[in-house]
Amino acid sequence: MNESSVRRSPGRLVAACLAVSTSLTVAGQSAPRPLAKDAARWVDHTLAAMSVDDKAAQLVFPGLDSTFLSTDSDTFERLRELAETWHVGGFLVFGGSEPVPGVLLNPTYGSVILGDPLSAAATLNRLQRVSPLPLLNAGDFEWGVGMRIRGATQFPRAMAFGAAGDTALTQEAGRLTGVEMRAIGVHMDFAPVADVNNNPRNPVINTRSFGEDPSRVSEHAAAFARGLRDAGVIATLKHFPGHGDTDVDTHIGLATVPHARDRLDRVELAPFRAGIAAGAEAVMVGHLEVPAIDDARSQPATLSPKAITGLLRGDLAFNGLIVTDSMSMQAITKMMPPGEAAVRTIEAGSDVVLHSPDDRAAITALRDAVRSGRLSRERIDQSVRRILDLKARLGLHAERVVALERVPDLVGGRAHRGVARSVSERAVTLLRDTQNILPLQLPASARVLHISVVDYLANWRVAAPGRSFVPALTARWAGLTALELSDRSTAAELDLVRALAPRHDAVIIALYVRAASGSGRLDLSPEVTRLLTTLARASSAERPTVACFFGNPYVVGSVPDLPAALLTYDFGDVAELSAVRALIGEIPIGGHLPVTIPNLATAGEGLLRRAR
Repeated sequence: MNESSVRRSPGRLVAACLAVSTSLTVAGQSAPRPLAKDAARWVDHTLAAMSVDDKAAQLVFPGLDSTFLSTDSDTFERLRELAETWHVGGFLVFGGSEPVPGVLLNPTYGSVILGDPLSAAATLNRLQRVSPLPLLNAGDFEWGVGMRIRGATQFPRAMAFGAAGDTALTQEAGRLTGVEMRAIGVHMDFAPVADVNNNPRNPVINTRSFGEDPSRVSEHAAAFARGLRDAGVIATLKHFPGHGDTDVDTHIGLATVPHARDRLDRVELAPFRAGIAAGAEAVMVGHLEVPAIDDARSQPATLSPKAITGLLRGDLAFNGLIVTDSMSMQAITKMMPPGEAAVRTIEAGSDVVLHSPDDRAAITALRDAVRSGRLSRERIDQSVRRILDLKARLGLHAERVVALERVPDLVGGRAHRGVARSVSERAVTLLRDTQNILPLQLPASARVLHISVVDYLANWRVAAPGRSFVPALTARWAGLTALELSDRSTAAELDLVRALAPRHDAVIIALYVRAASGSGRLDLSPEVTRLLTTLARASSAERPTVACFFGNPYVVGSVPDLPAALLTYDFGDVAELSAVRALIGEIPIGGHLPVTIPNLATAGEGLLRRAR
């Protein structure tokens, strides 16, 4: 690819992909327009010329980090070999990670770091240039490219969109996510999450879901999918057939969805039907055991012909790309080796083996399965054709690299952040205000005690709690005293807080509780919860105590005595600044709870407050 083609790629490529990916809606399903003649001819000729080895490799999508990567490095050499020699179909773009010490008594180091947009684009460009076929690159950007890459836009988690209740904002967030993705050379988003989170003990979906109402989840999932398509990006509905009512994290083990088929049709499957009708061109299958669909013991949907070919292809009439969830998750790796898992999921009807723990073993096993007759050539050709078809629809057969000088113009920026801020501010939900505390009316000279409460100390490197909340409070009350508690706080530290609180004019508590992949944790420690209850019961209109919840909204049910509780459903700078503005009345409060808090509040609740 010559330099001139690199420079003109972003605008032309997005425009071309919009032209070729437009769809018609027929009988409730989205039917893509026929490919342009040159694109269709490219798909046919390419498929006909491919060897069995090439076809097997097209079904495998390895992962890569988006931190800076020298061409003269072992890591890039491995990636280059996968693209240039093995001919993989594309890559899954992550952020980054750094090694940390595996110590026992102070496990507070965070290994996860964010990537860089220019580094991501440069790495993908280099791989595109050496790959015999264009690469179809994917990213797990549920809440924007900023979820993985520094400087890109971080939108609120999906549940905040459910609380804000504006599908036009949801669609615009999807569109802007797509614009930033295409700018760095990523073409498929593993979003929106179509799971209906109606299980308060779900350890991994939680705020990643738009809520518990299937119709509202359907509306927002469809809107986000339409936004991605508007930007020329493939939307991927996940985690089929529905991960919302589970209590096991599939990063750790196999989750079970225990419901009967009629319940699945009414609840879990409804958002997938809506997303497919809205034009989503891909579906990700979860590592979920669903006995109502497949009664084989310990049979995840990822490996189930009944779930993929029978239900998704048959009953839901989905003809697009079917992608596995990460095959490196323990729900699969505990069951079988990478090669067998790859063959089993393609046998079941999947098209893409995502993030295998051994990409070469997966490709080799698929190749051998075709040669032995275990996988028919017709079966593998179906999947390869779907992948090539999407590459052609995206215009990658004509132009596959992006212009690095355009990345700063298209990624991040005030306009994109403004949309994220609008969603965040409209999502803030006032669940309780029994003493009519809000908005706070404290003089600048007031003595305010701020308590940050985190679930546990580890892995807060990317979004350190309070990094925007504390400065914003201090700007309003210069005499602010700020401290942090966690599950490792000692009895003496908790007693100190009890002694400090009565000496202040107000107590503002910020609670940060994650539903994080692989952690298996959802709660505050009992000792911290008891302290919060004590502070809540000491509150009065003259000496108020107010709590702001970041992340898991269900935690508010563990401290039911709080006189005032604000929910944001999110972490990070935008959510923290929105909470501060809501506390002091700079913005109105109008969010509505998208989930039920057991024994405390039902979905749809939310007190309204005007801005002062």
